[in-house]
Amino acid sequence: MDVQNNRNKSLTNMTCDFTELAVSGVRGLMPYQPGKPLAELEREYGVRNADKLASNENPLGPSPMAVEAMSKALTSTWLYPDGGGFALKQRLATYLGVPAGQITLGNGSSDILDFVVRTFVSADSEVVFSQHSFAVYPILTQMAGARAVVPAAKDWGNDLQAMRAAITDKTRVVFIANPNNPTGTWLPARELEAFIRDVPENVIVVVDEAYYEYASAPPMMAVDYPNTIQWLDRYPNLVVSRTFSKVYGLAGLRIGYGVSHPQVADLLNRVRPPFNVNSLALEAAVAALDDTEHLQRSIDINCQGMQQLTQGFKSQGLDYIPSVANFVAVDVGREAAPVYDALLYEGVIVRPVANYQMPHHLRITIGSEAQNARVLTALQKVLS
Repeated sequence: MDVQNNRNKSLTNMTCDFTELAVSGVRGLMPYQPGKPLAELEREYGVRNADKLASNENPLGPSPMAVEAMSKALTSTWLYPDGGGFALKQRLATYLGVPAGQITLGNGSSDILDFVVRTFVSADSEVVFSQHSFAVYPILTQMAGARAVVPAAKDWGNDLQAMRAAITDKTRVVFIANPNNPTGTWLPARELEAFIRDVPENVIVVVDEAYYEYASAPPMMAVDYPNTIQWLDRYPNLVVSRTFSKVYGLAGLRIGYGVSHPQVADLLNRVRPPFNVNSLALEAAVAALDDTEHLQRSIDINCQGMQQLTQGFKSQGLDYIPSVANFVAVDVGREAAPVYDALLYEGVIVRPVANYQMPHHLRITIGSEAQNARVLTALQKVLS
């Protein structure tokens, strides 16, 4: 008791305001808010057997081959992982058709975005990204003390003409999510390549393709959807980021990668922390790439679920934004926050997106057939 009292007294009597010691970009920063975990919902609301459709996770989970690879790797967790990720880089190089020297591994693809900002952005520069785009872009920009330039969206997606007009001699990085999160919109190859071609070569263009596998695969394949990795030889200022968190079901392991010009990749690897990808993730990712059957099952379930959800929205008279990812943003026709709260009591976690300037929308991850049916039933109940 005395120890605790002394500790409380010490905290009360502190004279240093550590907030003032922080760099200016961090002082005004709001932390990234992830989707509510299932355990938190059950703890706070007393709900059991809840379904989480908030964070765009694969309802199938990881490949059995990936699980087996992780199990075998457990016996070596007392050793540091391969800091260079040799085996995974070699497997990715073969899979993507690029030299291993163009690959940077990250603790999730958000690591790659962070490396780009750390490498190329300073306090006197600007970063361009669209309205309604991934929340990590403004966070990284503010951390660097740089100025965020945010052109208005067009049809809920990137307005490339407005974004090109926003580029100045202070612009160092442009972020484009394709498909875009949280709207699910996409840019066709012709438009996106024309934009990249027109961007000055001293401006890094990051194409964030976290949902690439969903958008590029039939039968949900987006019209003229690009494989931007094939453009790297033509545009040395292009960086492409992808992840194993979505279609490969390895979100809990946090592993992603970037592909770029060899000189850019070298710079990104200079700021990459030592051993930033753990041993289990390295092994699981290699195995996941080899399990093409699980990949196809994941894509098929997503296509079926997309149809199930969008038909359900239509039957309830709800507008939604057409998506080629593994989620749909639906307009509930009113302030979405109370609807989100009501759905929690029905045991369904979705994602409110008011922080993306979309106060009437909820982003709903495509789940299993049963999960999709549950969220549609719950949505109808709370909106009635």
